[in-house]
Amino acid sequence: MTETHSTAARGDSGPETARLVASRVLDVPDFPQPGVLFKDLMPLFADGKVFREVVDGIVGYHGRDGFDVVVGIEARGFVVAAAVAYAAGVGVVPVRKAGKLPRVAHSVSYALEYGEATLEVHEGAFTAGHRVLVVDDVLATGGTAEATLDLVERAGGTVTGFTVLLELGFLAGRERLAPRPVHALLTV
Repeated sequence: MTETHSTAARGDSGPETARLVASRVLDVPDFPQPGVLFKDLMPLFADGKVFREVVDGIVGYHGRDGFDVVVGIEARGFVVAAAVAYAAGVGVVPVRKAGKLPRVAHSVSYALEYGEATLEVHEGAFTAGHRVLVVDDVLATGGTAEATLDLVERAGGTVTGFTVLLELGFLAGRERLAPRPVHALLTV
């Protein structure tokens, strides 16, 4: 494993935040399959000081009064969402893979490179006009993010922001989500 370091780190919250995130991302070659370079954010989550700075940065960017609830996308997005919700004093709602929620749920299916996936959120998770901040760990092609944003809106929430810790810019996920704004702490 090698660390992802860049003297020219870039992100939507500035180079200092981008460098901070980059300092805690490990590159894992050939995971989950040969030819893939996995960006492991677990070292960031495990470093309490850095994780706190990242969470505080997300809350600061959107403003404590800029959202009523935080949505986390399965599974690492749950870690970020819970911390951001706690720091802002709001609730957290999980968007899960199909069949994981125990009550009636809204669902959305979307295409993957090879096949299809379905995401769900409980009915009643949002009240009309609920301002929702959606967070996740990584933005790649944008398929999961796009499906989540659509799902939140169909379920009655108003998406006020979308933040990721790491954006894989070469996969053009941001363009897929346009005109919705994307806030990425680190873009590689």
